[in-house]
Amino acid sequence: MRRKASLVLLACAVFFAALSPLMRWYAFPRLARIPANQYQDMVVEAKGATLLDYGTMRAKKVSKVTIVQTLRGDVEAAKKIERTAGRPVVVWDSLSYVQGPDGKMVSKVPERYIFDAHSQDPVHATGEAVDGDPVKRDGIEFKWPFLTQKRDYEYFDAQTRTTSPIHYKGTQTFRGVKVYYFEQTVPWTKVPFPKAMPVQGITPQSVAKTGTTRWYSTVRKFWVEPVTGAPVYAEELHKEELRGGTLLGGRAKVTAFAGDVKMREDYIEHTVALVKHNRTLILTITSYVPWGSLAFGLLLLSLALYLEARGRRPQDPAPAQTTEPEPVSA
Repeated sequence: MRRKASLVLLACAVFFAALSPLMRWYAFPRLARIPANQYQDMVVEAKGATLLDYGTMRAKKVSKVTIVQTLRGDVEAAKKIERTAGRPVVVWDSLSYVQGPDGKMVSKVPERYIFDAHSQDPVHATGEAVDGDPVKRDGIEFKWPFLTQKRDYEYFDAQTRTTSPIHYKGTQTFRGVKVYYFEQTVPWTKVPFPKAMPVQGITPQSVAKTGTTRWYSTVRKFWVEPVTGAPVYAEELHKEELRGGTLLGGRAKVTAFAGDVKMREDYIEHTVALVKHNRTLILTITSYVPWGSLAFGLLLLSLALYLEARGRRPQDPAPAQTTEPEPVSA
């Protein structure tokens, strides 16, 4: 019986030991994926910002500029691209909608972002665009990879349509969550006008005829939870200027927008709670189950070896039978 029990324990030990790398290296890439149908929105604000009044073409201080950012997964488009890409793909249609303190539109810029559902690497396919202009992204955007490393990453900037490093600056704690802090500085760069302008009758083409150009610079900051690769907080020191041309009435430049753009408090709380939940799910696949299975497998192996050793121990010799001496007859 001991030998049978030790064989059963040995088989279980092998199973749990094999389950450890299987969960980490086989199940993790297949289970940890961005859902193709994901929808999320985010509201960020720049309080005390500077905004251009297109009626007077003068910059003025305003109480608040609000930016509503939405991401919507296109499941059917993802399925079509997967057939040729040969890997799981997510297609995000995003919209960045900027509105002034009066609620009127300042600009709106749509994007189509196509990327690998697990690695977050960009996937180049028809439809990849920013504000209707075809682009070919390099690097990440919106989200870091699962199990983010302490290193610099290439990050795509939608305004300039270019990619440059975003630098790892250190490890911090944000609202009780361990995060990696990343920062990217985009120097002053000439960028296209949004196709949707805030004043009816003004188009990028009509502005171009005046010789006026649009310039942009930003300092982009992200606090990223490394297990999920999801930012729990983001901030931008955003600046835009119009330069030259007859539109400015002889002035060299005028501020179109300048402000410290931050996530709204209610969205910070929601994001932190969601990231904490998703972090537990990822750790279950990458750490809790693999290490737990390995430890349990070693425990079962030790028990199997112990029973096997007990079964092979030589038996003690049987005690000699003693007989009563027979009486001697006289």
